[in-house]
Amino acid sequence: MQSPNLEIVEVGPRDGLQNEKTIVPTAGKVAYIEALVAAGLRRVEAVSFVHPRLVPQMADAEEVMARVPRIPGVRYAGLVLNARGLDRALAAGVDEVNVVVVATESFSQRNQGMAVDEAVRGFGVIAGRAHDAGLGVTLTVAAGFGCPFEGEVSPARVAELVRRCPGADEVAVADTIGVGVPADVRRVTAAVREVSQAPLRFHFHNTRNSGYANALTAWELGAAALDSSAGGIGGCPFAPAATGNIATEDLLYMLHRSGVTTGIDLAATLSAAALIEERLGTQVPAQLGRAGTWPG
Repeated sequence: MQSPNLEIVEVGPRDGLQNEKTIVPTAGKVAYIEALVAAGLRRVEAVSFVHPRLVPQMADAEEVMARVPRIPGVRYAGLVLNARGLDRALAAGVDEVNVVVVATESFSQRNQGMAVDEAVRGFGVIAGRAHDAGLGVTLTVAAGFGCPFEGEVSPARVAELVRRCPGADEVAVADTIGVGVPADVRRVTAAVREVSQAPLRFHFHNTRNSGYANALTAWELGAAALDSSAGGIGGCPFAPAATGNIATEDLLYMLHRSGVTTGIDLAATLSAAALIEERLGTQVPAQLGRAGTWPG
């Protein structure tokens, strides 16, 4: 089922930086994005439009969007949780929006201060307005493999939310706390495919060292896109012990040696990861920058 081509969605500038203690200045964020685009990344989740009090790392979303390189074929996404976030995203000039609906009530309240039903209704409004403005819309079901407060999340629950949120150009399932294994990816994919034929995207964290196995499984099952973060930075501010995303450079090494065409330069991606490592002032979790590519 797998395709020799797979889209990589770079989420380091958003999901990566939002959980780092160091707040990177706007110029540093833009430099990181510029390096990623130069490496060949063509979809970049650059910012989120959430209240600065809740996620101060993303307080300069408008300034970042005003300074990112506008290159034909490069699309910038912004995360939005509500109508106010969409207003900001439209004004800032993003190309697509990522709209989150959380799979459990407890995490939905922690993550965006609303019940799941309210988030589902909000998705319909946001998606309609975004489409009217010519933006692409991704539905992300967060905590789609497990919740830090309620435990197991069934594939049927994920599928139910996808069914209740029609109109997405793409459906993403996020393992927000990194609990899933390949068997879970198979079950979730089968369940979602029963209710939607939209392109399927996955967002994996490597919290329990299963993120890359999950990514390879998703590709083998026909996923259209995978999220990753150059340097492997990130996590969720509202989920205890949520560690970084799978690293773009580590993912590329695995995919390229598996025969997947991505159009992304691995050496340049390593340079982008090194840049953000320097800006953060701490060693990033990714492995390839330490071990090196092979053959050397």
